[in-house]
Amino acid sequence: MKLLLKLSKEAVRYKGLYAIAILSTLILTVINLAAPKVLAAMTGIVSDGMDDAGMRRIGNLTIILIFLYLARVLFRFLNNYLAHKAAWYLVGDLRTRTYDKLERMHIGYFHDKQTGDLMSRIVNDTRDFELLYAHMIPETITNLVTFLGVLIVLLTINPKLALITCAPIPLIFLSGIVFSRKVRPFFKASQAKMGELSGKLQDNLSGLQEIQSFGREGYESSRVDEKNFDHIRAMLKALKISAIFHPTVEFISSIGTILVVAFGGYLAWKEGLKVEDIVAFLLYLGLFYAPITGLANLLENMQQSLAGAERVMSVLDAPCEITDKPDATRLDDVKGSIEFDHVSFSYETGGVILDDISFKCKPGQMLALVGPTGVGKTTMTKLISRFYEPTSGRILIDGHEINDVTIESLRENISPVLQDTFLFNGTIAENIGYAVPEAGMDQIIEAAKAANIHKDIMNMPDGYQTLVGERGLRLSGGQKQRVAISRAILRNSPIIVLDEATASVDVETEKQIQEAINNISGKRTIIAIAHRLSTIRNADRILVFENGHIVEEGTHDELISLGGIYYRMNSIQE
Repeated sequence: MKLLLKLSKEAVRYKGLYAIAILSTLILTVINLAAPKVLAAMTGIVSDGMDDAGMRRIGNLTIILIFLYLARVLFRFLNNYLAHKAAWYLVGDLRTRTYDKLERMHIGYFHDKQTGDLMSRIVNDTRDFELLYAHMIPETITNLVTFLGVLIVLLTINPKLALITCAPIPLIFLSGIVFSRKVRPFFKASQAKMGELSGKLQDNLSGLQEIQSFGREGYESSRVDEKNFDHIRAMLKALKISAIFHPTVEFISSIGTILVVAFGGYLAWKEGLKVEDIVAFLLYLGLFYAPITGLANLLENMQQSLAGAERVMSVLDAPCEITDKPDATRLDDVKGSIEFDHVSFSYETGGVILDDISFKCKPGQMLALVGPTGVGKTTMTKLISRFYEPTSGRILIDGHEINDVTIESLRENISPVLQDTFLFNGTIAENIGYAVPEAGMDQIIEAAKAANIHKDIMNMPDGYQTLVGERGLRLSGGQKQRVAISRAILRNSPIIVLDEATASVDVETEKQIQEAINNISGKRTIIAIAHRLSTIRNADRILVFENGHIVEEGTHDELISLGGIYYRMNSIQE
C-alpha cells in the first residue's frame, strides 16, 4: 500500500485526464448494467404475447438499446484513450526523472551497478507503470462498480438467488491473496534477470572488437544465452503460478454458475420465478463473475507492475550522498588556487587511498602528480570536483571550501581531460563545443588549433562535420585525446585536469600535445597526472606519491638532484 500511495503521488499531475477516464468508466458501467435490463424487458414482452402495442414497445426499446451501444463505444474510447494517454505521459515523466536522478548520483553509486541494468530500469521497468495506470486501476474501478451494481440488481430480482451467487467469492479472494504473495517475488526476480541480460548485452556490444580479437565469440554467446534463459526461467516460474491460479478462479466461478442454475430452476418450480427474471439473472450473471474472474489477470499484471515499480523507486529513493548544502554559495571569479588541508580518503570497501595529504597550488601554476598506478592520483582529481567526498580534511579553491559552494559552480571552473577519453556519437565540432553549446565555429577552430588537432580535422572528408562514431571509434587514440583537450580549452575554465593526457599517443603527437599544454601554462592552473615524465618536466611543482602519501615534492631538477624515487623513474624512461 505504501508503494501504491507513493505511485499515486506521481500520477496526480494528470488528474484531469484520469477524472474524465474514470467518469467515462462509471458511465460505461451504468450502460453495461442497463443493457441486460432492456433485453430482459424485451424478452418479457415476447413471452407475454405480441400485439401492436408490444411491437411499438419493442421498437422503442430497440432504439434505446442502439443508443446505449453507441454511447458505450464513445465512453469506451474516452476511457481507454485518456487512461493510456495519462499513463504513457507518466511513463515518460518517470523515465526522465529516473535518468535525471542517476545523472546527479555520486560516482561511487555506480561502482556495483551495470549500465545495462540501469538502462533496463529506465526503459523496461518504467513501462510497467503503463499497465498499472492505464489498465489495472481503471479496470479495478470498473470491476468494483460493476460488481456492486450487478449485486444490487440481482438482489432486487431475487435476494435468495443473489446470496447463492455470492457463495464462491470468499474462496476467490482468498486464492487471490495467496497468489499475490507467491508470484510477486518471481516477477521481481524476472525483471532483475532482464536487467542482468541488458547489462551483459551492453558490455558485449561495447567490447565487440575485443571479443572478436581474442576469439571469444562462442564463450560470450553462451554467457548471453545463459543470462537470456535465466530471465526466461524466472518468468516461467511466475507464469506457472499464474497458470494454476487462472483455472482455479474459473473453476470456483463455474461452481457459482452451477449453483445459480440449479437453485434458479428450483425457485422457478417451487416459487414461480418468472422467465424474464431468470433470463435477466443469467444475463447479469456473466457481468457479475466477469470482474471476479478478471481479478486473476489484474493481480498478475499488478504484481508484475509493482515488481518493476520497486526497481524504479529504488533508484528514485536512493540518497544523493554528494549534494549542495542549504546555504551553499556560487563559486565565481575563480583565480585557480588549490589547497589540500590534511585530506584523507578511503572507499567504503576499505583500504586507505590517500593519507593526510597537504599542499598548495597557486593560480596559473602547473602541478604534476606522479607515482605508481593505484596510489590515489586520479582519486585526488575527482575529490577536487567533488565526485567523491574526503574521509577527512578540507579542499579549498581560492580559499573557499568546496563543500560550501554549489557543485554546479565548482565544476564550471574545472575542465577534465581524462585518459579514457569519451566522445559522444556526433560530429567533431559538436564534441569540441559540447561544454560551450553557444560557441561559434571560429571559437571551435581556434580551440582545435591550440590543441594541434586542426590539421588532422581538415584532412578528414567532412572536416569539422566528420562523425566520430560511438565513443569516438572512428578517430585514433591521439586524435580523441586532442579533441578532448580542445573541448577543455574552449570551455576556458581556470583549472584544467590532465589525467594521463599523453598516454595514448605517439612521440610526435605527445610533442604536439605538450606544445598545447605550454600554450596555456601560466594562464590557467593545470593539474597533470603523468607516467611519461617528459610531459611534466616544465611543471612548477611535482608531487611524487607512494602508498597514499606524498613522499617527494619539488621541480624536475630538484627531484633529480634528490636521487630518490623520481630520479629512478626518470632514469628508467630515458
